[in-house]
Amino acid sequence: MGTWPDGAGVGTQEGPANDRRYASSASKDARGGLEMDDNVGTGGHVPVMLERVLELLAPALTGPAPVVVDANLGLGGHSEALLAAHPALHLIGIDRDPFAIEFSTRRLVPYADRTTLVHASSGDLAEVLDQAGRPLIDGALFDLGVSSPQLDEAGRGFAYSYDAPLDMRMDTSQELTAERVVNTYSAAELTRILRHYGEERFAQRVAGLIIKERAKEAITSTKRLADIVRDAIPAATRRTGGNPAKRTFQALRIEVNAELSALEAALPAALDALTLGGRVVVLSYHSLEDRLTKQALTARTKDTSPPGLPVPLPAHQPRFRLLTRGAELPSDEELARNPRAASARLRAAERIRVDD
Repeated sequence: MGTWPDGAGVGTQEGPANDRRYASSASKDARGGLEMDDNVGTGGHVPVMLERVLELLAPALTGPAPVVVDANLGLGGHSEALLAAHPALHLIGIDRDPFAIEFSTRRLVPYADRTTLVHASSGDLAEVLDQAGRPLIDGALFDLGVSSPQLDEAGRGFAYSYDAPLDMRMDTSQELTAERVVNTYSAAELTRILRHYGEERFAQRVAGLIIKERAKEAITSTKRLADIVRDAIPAATRRTGGNPAKRTFQALRIEVNAELSALEAALPAALDALTLGGRVVVLSYHSLEDRLTKQALTARTKDTSPPGLPVPLPAHQPRFRLLTRGAELPSDEELARNPRAASARLRAAERIRVDD
């Protein structure tokens, strides 16, 4: 997503030509939509592993009219580079954040006739492609994680380094916020999401103190929540590993935005849509995303023929091959330019067979 997860539901619509969420910049006023300053939240934006992403996708984009879907558009840095490198490319960009759609619409004005930008969840990727009239694609990019504006704009409530309303919505039109989760979920529910989505080993302690503190007064700010989490974590543990609130904030963000369920739907849909020779690149930023990506790609690159057969069965041959050995990491040079890339892990695969 330009720097660091992703998707609101697509819902009923009339189609790309007259759906207000289909913000193809060919038909959208470059100054329309959200009211914002051009520089808000974008100062630290550097597309992660950009050269490697371009290198991996390039062989799939040599045809006369290639199509790429950027499933986590963000500020459009990767998309802009792809459009510039491939003059025949049509790009479909998806993002659940209205700011991202608005900003990228304006950024990609020079490529207006070759872009279709959609305000939607990446989890609705299959429906987006269908309604855009592009059921088959040549490339797919998933740049998961939180985008620069979401991190850097204090009022969004994603960062524990700012005192802000406890929000964390990527799609600001949805109802569920981190404040609602923190103040209404049961102790068991809070423990579950902290343990599963935040990999917080003190999940039960943190959940218990949240329950205790919210009984006194509703927890509405990022600072108060961060203070509560810090108090719940043993002092010896707090001395290492960075801010003790980071795992709780990650867990809440994933819960509020249904990030993992979106990826579980979107990545298989993208793989299914790839043409022969088509490629997918995934940038993930924590172990949960990377694990889901690895599982999805590994499942498509295995021979599933029953053991002991003299020859493999064609129907069970792999449809994809891995393009990376394990997960690739950013170079030292990139980390010097863009410290936020430190947690990035890149995996890629290519379709080598299609079903008869």
